[in-house]
Amino acid sequence: MAPHAGQPGAWGPLLPGLLLLAAALSRPAAPCPFQCYCFAGPKLLLRCASGAELRQPPRDVPPDARNLTIVGANLTVLRAAAFAGGDADGEEKEAGVRLPLLTALRLTQNNIEVVEDGAFDGLPSLAALDLSQNPLRALGGAAFRGLPALRSLQLNQALAQGGPALLEKLDAALAPLADLRLLGLAGNALSRLPPAALHLPRLEQLDARRNALAGLGTDELRALERDGDLPGPRLLLADNPLRCGCTARPLLAWMRNATERVPDARRLRCAAPRPLHNRSFLDLDEAWLRCADGDADGRGEEVDLAGPELEASYVFFGLVLALIGLIFLMVLYLNRRGIQRWMRNLREACRDQMEGYHYRYEQDADPRRAPAPAAPAGSRATSPGSGL
Repeated sequence: MAPHAGQPGAWGPLLPGLLLLAAALSRPAAPCPFQCYCFAGPKLLLRCASGAELRQPPRDVPPDARNLTIVGANLTVLRAAAFAGGDADGEEKEAGVRLPLLTALRLTQNNIEVVEDGAFDGLPSLAALDLSQNPLRALGGAAFRGLPALRSLQLNQALAQGGPALLEKLDAALAPLADLRLLGLAGNALSRLPPAALHLPRLEQLDARRNALAGLGTDELRALERDGDLPGPRLLLADNPLRCGCTARPLLAWMRNATERVPDARRLRCAAPRPLHNRSFLDLDEAWLRCADGDADGRGEEVDLAGPELEASYVFFGLVLALIGLIFLMVLYLNRRGIQRWMRNLREACRDQMEGYHYRYEQDADPRRAPAPAAPAGSRATSPGSGL
C-alpha cells in the first residue's frame, strides 16, 4: 500500500532535496566576484553573470532586484538614465522606471571616468550608491538628481585625478542630497572638504581619511555645527598630513570640546612643522601653537615653533645647572672652616716663599759677598805676604 502524504514515508525521497534547498535559501549571499555583475531579488537569491566585456549597464537585471553589484567591467561613461533605459549612444531620453525596487548599487573598479547629468535617473528607491575606486575625471553637476531616497554615497579613491574642476562639480552634485546620511571621500588627495558636504542637513558621518588635509578652518568648523536639534556629523580624519601650527588652534579647541565627533581623534598625528612631527594632535599644548605678530594666515609659524622641544630642553638644562651650583655652594658652606684654614696655610706658605726670595736678592746684591773672579790660566798663584 502506497503511503499517504501525511505519513512520514511519503517525504522520504524528497527529503534530501528539500534540505539542500533550505540550506541554499538560508546561506547568506556571497560577495560578487571580480569581473562579474550580480543582482539579488527580494528573496536574497544571488545570481551572477560575466561582466568582463561589459561596457554599459546590463539590461537583463530583473525588475524586482534589490541589490546590483558590478565589479571589474569597463563602463567608462555613465550616461543619463543609464540604469533605467537611457540611450547608450548618448541621446538623452526621458527616463523610465525599470528597477523600481533597487536600493543598493555598487559600481567599484569599473574604470568609470565620466558620470553625466542624470546618470541615476529612474531609480526612485536607491538608498546606497558606491562609486569607489574609479578614475573619475568628470562629474555632472546634476549627476545625482532624482535620488530622493539616497542615504549613503561612497566616493573613496575616485576623485584624485579630477582636479579642482571636479571638486566644483562635486559641490553642485551634492547640494540636492538633503537626506544623505553617510558620505565617503577617503583617499582622494583632498586639500579641503567640499563646502556642500559640510552643509548637508542630515549628514551623520563624513569619511575624509587618507587625504591631503592640513587642517580645518574656522568657516569649516562653523559649518559642522547645527543650530537645530540634529547633531553635527561625525568626522573621520586619520592619515591626513595635519600642520600643527598657528592655524591648527581652532581645530584643536573644537576637537577637545567635541571629541566624540571625531572617532579616530587619537590616531591624528602632526606632519609639520618638524619639531612636532608625529606628535599626537590631541596632546598638543595650545601654548606651542603661537602665531607671529601680524601673521594671520600662519605663514612663518615654523619659526615660532622652532620651539617647544628646544625650549623644554633648555629649561631642563638650566635646572640641572642650577642644581649643580646649589650643591657646590652647600659644599662650600659646610666646609667653610676647613677652607679658611687651607687659605691661611696657603697665604703663610706664599709669605715664607716671598721672604726667601727677598733674602736671596739682598745677598746677591752685596758686592762684598760677591764671589772672587777666577785666575787666568798659566798664572802663578801668590800669597798676600810673599812680596812678589
